[in-house]
Amino acid sequence: MFVHERCRPEPVIKKCLFPVAGYGTRFLPATKAMPKEMLPVLTKPLVQYGVEEAVEAGLTEIGFVTGRGKRAIEDHFDLSYELEHQIRGTGKEKLLTGIRDLIGSCTFSYTRQVNMRGLGHAILSGRTLVGDEPFGVVLADDLCFGNERGVLAQMAGIFERFGCSIVAIQEVPESETHKYGVIAGQGISDTIFRVNDMVEKPAPGEAPSNLAIIGRYIFTPDIFEILEGTAPGKNDEIQITDALLQQARHGAVMAYKFAGRRFDCGSVEGFVEATNHCFRQQAGTG
Repeated sequence: MFVHERCRPEPVIKKCLFPVAGYGTRFLPATKAMPKEMLPVLTKPLVQYGVEEAVEAGLTEIGFVTGRGKRAIEDHFDLSYELEHQIRGTGKEKLLTGIRDLIGSCTFSYTRQVNMRGLGHAILSGRTLVGDEPFGVVLADDLCFGNERGVLAQMAGIFERFGCSIVAIQEVPESETHKYGVIAGQGISDTIFRVNDMVEKPAPGEAPSNLAIIGRYIFTPDIFEILEGTAPGKNDEIQITDALLQQARHGAVMAYKFAGRRFDCGSVEGFVEATNHCFRQQAGTG
């Protein structure tokens, strides 16, 4: 089994970064005054699903890279004394159990991405929250449900095995590869690939495979230095795929085909699909 010499075991991952500075323009006017990450799927906002997934994987030090108009996220992961007082002793109090548990088990820190220059820049903006440690990244737009374990927990197991950066991937139709970062790689197993190429939103017909990166990552801390030296790429943004490709060429990056289901809640269609799925699961008909 391949284990690159630079892929030595790292400390247990404790930190998870959430880039949440985007405007969510595909959901206007709903997102004019509300962060897209706070859009509810049933009774929980998207970002809470993401934090729950991180906690399941053992990542309890949560960092948010925010922007203007994102105060509601900070308020959500804090106590609301007025609300607690109003519902104390009523049947509604149990509705806060999940978020209370998260607040009690996690630490939350925040920094701002002043200029939005792509996902790579957002991750680099979170360096002050992460420090010199391996860390996870969750894009709350991608709502994921693992078959037996959450996607990030599955990836944490892969990280323990290889000790290098990990990206989550799924197969997509060739007609949709232009929407994603797409990898090509050497198969280590049916679900793990050693990345040797990576293209951000390739033109139709130019994708190296149909294996698309979705919004779950685990990074080794050297990604920050690579991002600092990464020139703006597609759309004049700092692309995380460009930095990952450098890691792959000078060390190793693994791509993991996760076991579970992912919903693209950055699109209205995917958001509705996720809502219907969760409703059926709650009703016991899914």
